Amino acid sequence: MSLPNWRGVFPAVTTQFNEDLSINLAETQRVIDGLIRDGVHGLIIMGTVGENNSLEPEEKRQVLAAAKEVTAGRVPVITGVSELTTPRAVAYAKDAEKIGADGLMLLPAMVYVPTEEELFRHFAAVAGASALPIMLYNNPPAYRVDISVPLLQRLAEIPTIVALKESAPDTRRFTDLANAIDETKMMLMAGLDDVALEGLLLGAKGWISGLTNAFPKESVALYDAVVAGDLAKARAIYRWFLPLLHLDARHDLVQSIKLAEQVMGRGSERVRPPRYILEGQTRADVIAMVEKAAATRPSL
Repeated sequence: MSLPNWRGVFPAVTTQFNEDLSINLAETQRVIDGLIRDGVHGLIIMGTVGENNSLEPEEKRQVLAAAKEVTAGRVPVITGVSELTTPRAVAYAKDAEKIGADGLMLLPAMVYVPTEEELFRHFAAVAGASALPIMLYNNPPAYRVDISVPLLQRLAEIPTIVALKESAPDTRRFTDLANAIDETKMMLMAGLDDVALEGLLLGAKGWISGLTNAFPKESVALYDAVVAGDLAKARAIYRWFLPLLHLDARHDLVQSIKLAEQVMGRGSERVRPPRYILEGQTRADVIAMVEKAAATRPSL
């Protein structure tokens, strides 16, 4: 399989809820349409920020179908595959292909911490379940397992595994991975907002982003500046953006990003338990950060 054209800024889209916390598909579609109109290059549907593990199986299929409907082929739609067991992940991968997803973002099985061989078998089983291209997701702080370089070398030999979202905070990984894995077999994507510029400069082809939900135009401008080689502009945008980008590395990143989205008039902060909306000083601090960023946003 040739590598897909997954380049640019891919926001991890939020899932929108009604007051009773049922899914609001119309609002989710409005959020998606707004991001596309503001220039993003692709979408991650039901990643961490999309609260994948807070959705029921049928809800996941409904959200994906709604995303495909409103996107209407304008940008690629990649769906998160985040399940407790390998059979559930296989079933979702098959259904995602039928619904029309353009790719899968595949996570380790949730809760259980696997051995390296178990991790390989999980990824290989899902890869064998459909013909869709797959982006693996490495996030050791969140999921307590690190996809090692030797394991990635093995996985890169599976034809449908074509990309890696790298969310380890150590930026040395980008160069180690570039040296170890044939770039014609697996592309790298920056996956942690507050090392996104570093990842792009070190060879990542795109940025899977949380805070793009609140500031999509600035996110796209940052990527465009890197591609154009305008590092002065890229640094200026990044320095303005970084206080907010740090929110993506917190345990309450979903609530923080959805609050930022709400402050900017783009979506609702509602989240499903076990998450709850931010309160007290934490909430006030995030609102102040977003309002300051909005008031000082760079000229693009």
